[in-house]
Amino acid sequence: MQVTAVQLDIAWEDKRANFEKVRRLVAGAGPEAGGLVVLPETFATGFSMNVAGIRESEGRETGAFLAGIAKQYGIYMIGGLVTVGSDGRGRNEAAVFGPDGREVARYAKMHPFSFSGEDKHYAPGDRLVTCPIGEFTAAVTICYDLRFPELYRAAALAGADLLVVIANWPAAREAHWTALLAARAIENQACVVGVNRCGNDPRHAYGGRSRILDPRGTVLADAGREEGSITATIDHEALVAYRREFPALADIRRDLIARAPPEDPAPRA
Repeated sequence: MQVTAVQLDIAWEDKRANFEKVRRLVAGAGPEAGGLVVLPETFATGFSMNVAGIRESEGRETGAFLAGIAKQYGIYMIGGLVTVGSDGRGRNEAAVFGPDGREVARYAKMHPFSFSGEDKHYAPGDRLVTCPIGEFTAAVTICYDLRFPELYRAAALAGADLLVVIANWPAAREAHWTALLAARAIENQACVVGVNRCGNDPRHAYGGRSRILDPRGTVLADAGREEGSITATIDHEALVAYRREFPALADIRRDLIARAPPEDPAPRA
């Protein structure tokens, strides 16, 4: 399956400008029918705490935009958007649309980035989401989620063999981004697509480095630091063969995963 990662310098809180930018970049990438195109976290607005200003309106314009691109090219499309939950806080979400333009899945970020105050403005999601994308079973996650390997292990145990991470990951921690993408691929024997933004917002600089990796952790494509797109082919048959030849997932200690954490030990004398 052909996978395209679209890396853009997001115009701050300007959906119209970002929609036009994505249209141009997707057209330039020339995606194949049946393939997958992935955009960054909050691609239409930037990683803003202004939930009221960037949330989806009643017209659900960002979702409609993603659906339209998916249907136009006959592809799977993933991108980030913001909605509002019942408690009034935002939900930082990833939406997946199929080649017919219909929504396939919706995931809410389970780990708001408390270091930047995201947890004060956005409620955490409460469930892992997997969905079929071509021959693959995909789990879609968002940015800070990448630091929590238990989420990806749960995805692998649920059958996921394609892990997608959409992000606004600052350049200051770029080394962590590239290392953790490789780790998630290697430990779960899964293809990984990590799509980050580049450029600057009012608070941070972003280094891009969107990547597509195979289940051995080999980098198939790296977007560098500039706006643009990368494309690679991921092979489901080869992934299945690799898991069969080197069956590390069969040795997972599921009893350790299910076990409750121990109580705090008594202080030492």
